[in-house]
Amino acid sequence: MNESQNQNTQPLLKMKIFNNWDVVAEGWYIACLSREVPVGKVKSLTLCGQRIVIFRGQDGKLRALDAYCPHLGTDLGIGRVDGNFIRCFFHHWAFDGDGKCQDIPCQSALPEKAKLQSYATDEKYNFIWIYPDTKAPHNVPEFDELKGKSIVAKHDKAFERSCHHHICMMNGIDAQHLQTVHKLNIKMNLSLQQNTSGTIIDFTLSGEFPQSTPRERLGRKILGDYYEYTMRYADGCIGLLTIMKNVRLLPPLHMIYAYTLIEPGRTRIQPIYVAKKRKGLLGALVTHVLLLLTQLAYYFLRGEDGMIYDNIRYNPNALISIDEPLIQYMNYVNKLKPSVWTKKVL
Repeated sequence: MNESQNQNTQPLLKMKIFNNWDVVAEGWYIACLSREVPVGKVKSLTLCGQRIVIFRGQDGKLRALDAYCPHLGTDLGIGRVDGNFIRCFFHHWAFDGDGKCQDIPCQSALPEKAKLQSYATDEKYNFIWIYPDTKAPHNVPEFDELKGKSIVAKHDKAFERSCHHHICMMNGIDAQHLQTVHKLNIKMNLSLQQNTSGTIIDFTLSGEFPQSTPRERLGRKILGDYYEYTMRYADGCIGLLTIMKNVRLLPPLHMIYAYTLIEPGRTRIQPIYVAKKRKGLLGALVTHVLLLLTQLAYYFLRGEDGMIYDNIRYNPNALISIDEPLIQYMNYVNKLKPSVWTKKVL
């Protein structure tokens, strides 16, 4: 997206946080797969424009810090894990999971500035997640229907879009495009629920299956007269979609979209499919089939949506009544809290 285009005739609406590349809101961001950081290993990577080092101590716990050693700036990712510390390759300074220097081989006195920003970590859905603060107010979000249950998660290949992730995330609540792009002639009733902290918002859309086309009539005969799905947004960077709610034959299907800013104009999206773990060979087969159906549902919509979000300069200047969910979402994002990764404007 080129922000300087069409400024004389279509000035770009600049918002506080929504669609603002300079702001990274507090929230959980995928760093890498859990298997990439086994016990005793270290990995550095760039996340939302920041260089972060992740290491797993001998106690099996993950730690995450700013990656550059405060001594002379060496990337700690080329260092080594020493017990539950990370040691810099250059001069062997050792740092704990709180970012405090605990040992300098050549002297006992530790400089006051020998410390690093630490970050909260979580492991869920086979990934390592990083929160841009020392402590997180909540863990990586989950589906209400699956809380306290053993789950199976399957991740798909990550892909990129040429727009801000806040725009991609609204796809699931854009009722108008379901009719115009996907030819799903459905009418939706919207209900909205937000948690007390304002970090999670649930959009539930429901209605009666139409029967104006053969495909719609077949769907109604198989699934029943009514449909319902929920899109849960967490911290403006994770979308949890539940489809096939309260229909015949199928239990709800769950998929997650985890978003990460790569650089201005580029967003990475990680799809994850989630299902309850079932016992026995038959149970495992049922779980596998449900994950496959979830993946197929995702593929059904992905291609057409990609044409939109790779060719958009989002500028909501002529919204109409059917866009009310989009307005609610933009208001929600603009009330989130910027993180320490937010670009400092001089």
